[in-house]
Amino acid sequence: MAVPHPVEHEGLIRVLSAAQRIGALGAQPVADIISHACAFADVLPQSVQTCVDLGSGAGVPGLVIAIARPEIRLTLVDRRSKRTDALRRAVKALDIEEQVSVVCADVESFARSADMNHAFDAACARGFGPPEFTLHWSAELVRPGGVIVISEPPLGSPDRWQGVDLPGMGVSEPNRIGPVALFHVEHYPPTR
Repeated sequence: MAVPHPVEHEGLIRVLSAAQRIGALGAQPVADIISHACAFADVLPQSVQTCVDLGSGAGVPGLVIAIARPEIRLTLVDRRSKRTDALRRAVKALDIEEQVSVVCADVESFARSADMNHAFDAACARGFGPPEFTLHWSAELVRPGGVIVISEPPLGSPDRWQGVDLPGMGVSEPNRIGPVALFHVEHYPPTR
């Protein structure tokens, strides 16, 4: 049986609606939140096998990527245990435990652990933190040749990457694709 598109996936809609009711997800219609998160899944190259979602919160975009791209193994990272407890329940409810792991950790300590540094093909972040901070820690987690996908503000907003030392972080200039920016990790960034 084919898996429905994320915007039509009843389990995903149920999980994200429940998160929204308890204040873990913004007030936008859940269908709009899922559609926006689909942009992350759409821009990830077919070669991506592993992806880390930083600041997963209620699971956006990570859970949406998991439904849209079942071939990708995802690690959802959030520092708040209430959020990661809810994420573990969501992963179980969606029956994607084989594909998705949930980690309660601060991104800095997570990235500095020997087995996580440059361990992923891709990193995603929707509303994780300041742009430069998000990009830096994403680059620490993604191997050279991998990609980073970060949510962008609406079109017409100031360029938030201007003046950021992208080469020093080991990443390319961003390629804006709809509501997200795609960066290619070109080399190992210097450690902080």
